[in-house]
Amino acid sequence: MSTMVLKNIKKNYDGVEVLHDINVEINDGEFVVLIGESGCGKSTLLRMICGLEDISSGELLLDGVVSNEVSPQKRDMSMVFQSYALYPHMNVYDNIAYGLKIQKMPKDEMDEKVRAAAKLLNIDKYLDRLPKNLSGGQRQRVSMGRAIVREPNFFLFDEPLSNLDAKLRVVMRNEIKSLQKRLKTTTVYVTHDQIEAMTMADKVVLMDAGYAVQIGTPEELYDQPNSIFTASFLGAPNISLINGTIKLEDGIPSLYTKDKIKFPIRNISSLEDGQEVILGIRPRDFHSSSNVNDFLVQINVHEYTGAENVIYGQIGENKVNIAFSRKERFIKNEDLHVTYEVEKTHIFCAKTQKSIR
Repeated sequence: MSTMVLKNIKKNYDGVEVLHDINVEINDGEFVVLIGESGCGKSTLLRMICGLEDISSGELLLDGVVSNEVSPQKRDMSMVFQSYALYPHMNVYDNIAYGLKIQKMPKDEMDEKVRAAAKLLNIDKYLDRLPKNLSGGQRQRVSMGRAIVREPNFFLFDEPLSNLDAKLRVVMRNEIKSLQKRLKTTTVYVTHDQIEAMTMADKVVLMDAGYAVQIGTPEELYDQPNSIFTASFLGAPNISLINGTIKLEDGIPSLYTKDKIKFPIRNISSLEDGQEVILGIRPRDFHSSSNVNDFLVQINVHEYTGAENVIYGQIGENKVNIAFSRKERFIKNEDLHVTYEVEKTHIFCAKTQKSIR
């Protein structure tokens, strides 16, 4: 068993609190992603988990044992860094084996582990090479190999793919997730990339300004955002946000914008007549229409990505982002009519920015 619990974790620098009451439960074998914008505290939290930063208050429980004061060497964690952190004068074999040599592992056992890890990561042909003679992806595999051979209870990744080009990032994120599934090692992974979070995580911890603003599966955060921040952070293109006022007509709520456009919304019993709200519509919940009575979209920018047509436009004075699959029919560069899936819309309080359910 390799479980981790962060209980009311706080971090202070010179009397200023930068992490506020972080509470996360990480199950055995789970892949948890900490995501947020630069400066939100995700890397600081990771460094607190591995012992490179002190915990100001709260508890870190590893397999049920409070481990705040346990030294980094005894937390049984291996960390993969953004910068690879390889020794430039050592070849691949010695870089992978370094931690085992420090542990004074018998030579035969060490050799078996190094070669097995190298084969698993498809770098067994490069064991004699120096890091300078490797590609970025190969260097990252060496860094991962050094973590794997120790067979730790926990893997920690600090933005490991940010130095790679877009195509290689796709390859490496698939390899990391596949490797973690095979090894079943409890993993905490830091990134600012929402695609990495959505595709790799069993559980996502979305952070903002030192707070864990929402925790859940990728599906939960995308389909049930608890705030405008979550709804806007996840999803590309961005969710369309339309300000308006609730009007109840025969008990059924609709949203009216300042320019008098009526938007149907989900029937939520807590909505009140005259309430100021914000309507959220995901780009892929719009659909083209041949009915001239449906919403007219004025196109400002049209982007063709191959798989989709992305449209940035407006309905009246209200900006909308739309993503059509190739099956949707419309005339390029001409204004078009659309509908949207009312039951998939999101409603947020205009004052608190929180979801209304």
